[in-house]
Amino acid sequence: MTDAVVALLAVAVTKATPLTLGALSGVFSERSGVVNIAIEGIMLSAAFFGFIAAAQTGSLAVGLAAALVTGALMALLHAVLSVRFRVDQIISGTVINILAVGLTGFFNRQLFATGAPAGQSILPQVPLPLLQDLPILGPILFRHQPLTLLAIVLVFVSHWVLFRTRWGLRTRAVGEHPLAADTAGIDVARMRYANVVLGGLLAGLGGAYFTLESVPHFEPLMTNGRGFIALAAMIFGKWTPLGAWGAALLFGVTEALPVALQIQGFNVPYQLVGMLPYILTIVVVAGAIGRANAPAALGVPYVKS
Repeated sequence: MTDAVVALLAVAVTKATPLTLGALSGVFSERSGVVNIAIEGIMLSAAFFGFIAAAQTGSLAVGLAAALVTGALMALLHAVLSVRFRVDQIISGTVINILAVGLTGFFNRQLFATGAPAGQSILPQVPLPLLQDLPILGPILFRHQPLTLLAIVLVFVSHWVLFRTRWGLRTRAVGEHPLAADTAGIDVARMRYANVVLGGLLAGLGGAYFTLESVPHFEPLMTNGRGFIALAAMIFGKWTPLGAWGAALLFGVTEALPVALQIQGFNVPYQLVGMLPYILTIVVVAGAIGRANAPAALGVPYVKS
């Protein structure tokens, strides 16, 4: 494998970080039966408030905690609307996306009218002796910053939780047949609340990537549709963590391609190559790659009889 290909794949893994975390967020939420198109808004809010917290305290750890809390609160709002009040889940997610755009845009103008704070840093690369020195796999998988490494770990942890634990069995049960789960003594509402909020934490990590690991500043709408691409990755991956990660890496390659082409000296209009992730998203969502079966009770509110 040439150095150029290794470099391309390494950048793809980095670019796939928010997509991976967003896709995992969708997996937990939708496996429990709650459609979550609010991932975009959750990531945008987490990116902003994580940045604000880090900038005001000078601590990236505080910023990361703020991003997690923001993600959990936004997801909790979605859960309350969807589970408690049985609002149409697509409408609820859309409302949260619009709310996130409005909140971050308003506070960004109010707080940074005279310019963003200077001196903000980003999370450093985590040294992993032995692993980072492995041929090929070392530079591709193990020479990254903490959120990218954490995303890779969370893929395997999430897969184990969903398919090898009681929690995962109950999550899948309330997403496939909530009445049967309720009859078996599982609290359907509680499981859905918990999984949507857990998804919010994961999406919060995805948002933190933008302002705490990628660039040390915030820009309005900087998530740039990554939440929707993450949903496409989740669908392409058939609602499984490993499948979603594979799809996120595919999207990551399309995002890394412009960088690789520039390094190799190819003069391709960046607008043309920049369309690739969105074109791929359309293809995946349209079902051209292959149809996946969603959880049977996805999007259906459960009314306890």
